Amino acid sequence: MSFLFQKVKEQFNNKLPFVCYCKPNSDKIIAFFQKSDTLFELENDKNGFAFVSFDNRKRYLIPEEQSDIYFETFLNSDYIFENNFKTEINSSDKNKFENLVGNGVEAIQNGVFEKVVLSRREVLKVEDFDIELVFRKLLFNYNTAFKYCFYHPKIGFWMGATPEQFLKVEDDFVKTVSLAGTQTFDKNSVAVWQNKEIEEQQIVTDFIVSNLKSFSDNVIFSKPYNQQAGNLVHIKTDIKAAIKDRNNISKIIDLLHPTPAVCGFPKETAKQFIIENEGYDRAFYAGFIGEWNKDFLTFKEQQSDLFVNLRCMNIENKEVNLYIGCGITKDSNPEKEFVETVNKSMIIKKVL
Repeated sequence: MSFLFQKVKEQFNNKLPFVCYCKPNSDKIIAFFQKSDTLFELENDKNGFAFVSFDNRKRYLIPEEQSDIYFETFLNSDYIFENNFKTEINSSDKNKFENLVGNGVEAIQNGVFEKVVLSRREVLKVEDFDIELVFRKLLFNYNTAFKYCFYHPKIGFWMGATPEQFLKVEDDFVKTVSLAGTQTFDKNSVAVWQNKEIEEQQIVTDFIVSNLKSFSDNVIFSKPYNQQAGNLVHIKTDIKAAIKDRNNISKIIDLLHPTPAVCGFPKETAKQFIIENEGYDRAFYAGFIGEWNKDFLTFKEQQSDLFVNLRCMNIENKEVNLYIGCGITKDSNPEKEFVETVNKSMIIKKVL
């Protein structure tokens, strides 16, 4: 066990907050070890690691000024392991989710909203959970993702490897992505997208660009392209905007979160449908996480690097709660959408 993860174990046993994370395409683990169990609210003028819920009501921070910060370089070659994994499908979960999707499609056809992102929670029994081993497996498997391990005794214990940037604040620019549509990755062929996936991703792009134009005269975006994320591939558009007034960044965050990529469009109508119909509390799944007001690799101030909390799990009492969802449009097929959630669940299942 490395020194950093000895410290992780101590913090966890002493019920003190910590977060370890690794940015996409980086070999550096950054860790915050908070000195008390105080639950700090997210504040615009503080630096640290943000942890925000899907509904934007729970907004917390592990502050830099209240933490010891450690760094560690890791070597992927030290943690090679078998990837063979099979999953069993629970017929009750399948039927429940397909009915939920059917209700979502019906609401779209009735004009309630254009798109809704529906999810399910899957519970796995885990007798022996090795924090270091599972985290290093995430590092080895998902180099292009944002990997994290977060614990606070008043919030819970979460881990994940998310492929989706929420918002990056860099000098006078904000950068984000529109990520939607899902297929299983096949190295022998190029993904071909149906109208359903293309439309789903375009809704996200239009929403983000339209909102950014309220704060910027210079919004640019790429053509959609394929983005691999583990065993999956998505449609992705890169978006960048020049921001004249940095005081507007908090307003931009509130306008964008949650985006149609994890909620739907129109946002508030889709969110209400999710809350009323999914049958469980998403909590921090599909919220946002990451560096707040500082780049802790370069130590540059007034930079934020935030990610959507996807491909994640919540660990409690020898159980792992997996959270998996998919975008629903008028052309969605309930059975195919369930299969998509099964494919997405492999991201986490194979490291357990």
